[in-house]
Amino acid sequence: FGSRRSGPSDIVTPYSQVFCGVEEMAERYMITRDAVVEGAAVPEKVQLKLARNAALAEEKQKAVAAKKKDLEEQRESLKKRTQEYEKEYADHEKKLIDLRREAKLGGNFFVEPEAKLLFVIRIKGIIKMAPKPRKVLQLLRLRQLHNGVFLKVNKPILQMLKLVQPYVTYGYPSLKTVKELIYKRGFGKVNKQRIPISDNEIISTKLGEKGLHGMEDLIHEIYTVGPHFKQASNFLWPFKLSAPRGGFKCKRHGYCEMKGGDWGNREEGINELIGRMN
Repeated sequence: FGSRRSGPSDIVTPYSQVFCGVEEMAERYMITRDAVVEGAAVPEKVQLKLARNAALAEEKQKAVAAKKKDLEEQRESLKKRTQEYEKEYADHEKKLIDLRREAKLGGNFFVEPEAKLLFVIRIKGIIKMAPKPRKVLQLLRLRQLHNGVFLKVNKPILQMLKLVQPYVTYGYPSLKTVKELIYKRGFGKVNKQRIPISDNEIISTKLGEKGLHGMEDLIHEIYTVGPHFKQASNFLWPFKLSAPRGGFKCKRHGYCEMKGGDWGNREEGINELIGRMN
């Protein structure tokens, strides 16, 4: 009777699951609702089954209550961390504004801090592409036209971008851009599948051990290029962007050329392009 159906939603749990000792599965047990007619003779095996179901029901009730409590605590802590992140972003922006004003009053130049985050977009297809840049684009996870990825600014990445310069455009995304990209087009990689990030539980399951339990944690880790940036960026599936509204200017020429074009480093100008492609 380990797999007998007694109703549309009630399934008797197989013995292999009952005695496996995995507590996390307890809230997913499906327990049969059995009733014994008063005064009826109950066979010994049925009595054992009823006792087992009663124990399972109690275990399930405890597990559901524990999970509910954990989720409430996690939600509350995420809310507090979100407020801390917002304060951190505002303080950083205010500090930069104060330093710019101070430099202006003193008649000096303010050198902007070096960017730590890049957003790279592939703007050309695969036709007539040499094997080396094709391989580099694969390593950067830019396998399709208009794919985009977040990358850390370091020497190896910049060297790789030099090899594929005519096929990509990149720049330094703002906090607003990072948020809009992840909230609107963010998909996670779960079991090598592209899954929409519709719940914080998806992030918590994959990145919980890294201290990332929600969307704001993920955005903060990406934008600040935190210690777990590699895992967070790898969790995000490459962004599939639309063709830009109004089109590109000229893909054959670089953004910094006198004639004007599209490929290459456009620094803060990437935000305007992402706004047209998102």
